[in-house]
Amino acid sequence: MDQPTVGILHPGSMGAAVAACAAANASTVLWCAAGRSAASVARSEKFGLTSAPTVSELLERSDIVISLCPPAAAEDLARDVAGLGFAGVYVEANAINPVRTQRIAELLGPAATVVDGGVVGSPPVGGKSPALYLSGLIVGTERIEALFAGTDVRTAVLGTEVGKASALKLAYASFQKTSRVLVALAVGMAREHGVDQELIEIASKRTDSYLAEPEYVAKTAARAWRWGPELEEAADALAAAGLPPEMLSAAASTLARWHDVKDDGELTLTDALDRLAQP
Repeated sequence: MDQPTVGILHPGSMGAAVAACAAANASTVLWCAAGRSAASVARSEKFGLTSAPTVSELLERSDIVISLCPPAAAEDLARDVAGLGFAGVYVEANAINPVRTQRIAELLGPAATVVDGGVVGSPPVGGKSPALYLSGLIVGTERIEALFAGTDVRTAVLGTEVGKASALKLAYASFQKTSRVLVALAVGMAREHGVDQELIEIASKRTDSYLAEPEYVAKTAARAWRWGPELEEAADALAAAGLPPEMLSAAASTLARWHDVKDDGELTLTDALDRLAQP
């Protein structure tokens, strides 16, 4: 098969790195700079993406489109893509719940082939190798497997049912991200009573405990703007399954206290805990 043209909507830190991996087996990887931030422009230039003047032209030229955007925007973006008549393979790779993924598949079908995608892991830079879980029609998942063959993005197909990849992504995120929120709360409580070092000493005896890594609280705070919406999606998925969503809703609410420190790489543990205690 000829190398496809790939479009990425809209490349953040994960999307741009994933798109750069796709470039190994694509003729061109497009993105649209219209309305995007200076940081997005710099990121896309760094990863060698080609700018299309409009989303319409990007869709017209692309055989495969990958959607990696904030969860809240996923359906609106898919609706725009459907309105422009896209008829290729659409990878819905956002951290959204399975019901929303299925709605997007209905919205874009039958003209487009929708592949459900869930990225687990860090962006594929610096030797990191995230997994891209896929579900959907074989004709679509096979093309995405071929697109990332031999790259740092490892693919795994879960079946033909749209929603499986989204469910796996959120199931993992619900544990991993909520665990980090619990660490912040535990350290914050201990610090209030002057026993935070003792808490860390106890936790350090269990190397498999996130509590032994309090320095990660600052990273959690800087990522809260992304993690909060993911946990809200996971809470919706729990509710849809008849499971109690309150724990994840509470974790998302806690993360909301850090929304003003988006991607702050200079944040310290003390800063993060102060903001958590006094939003």
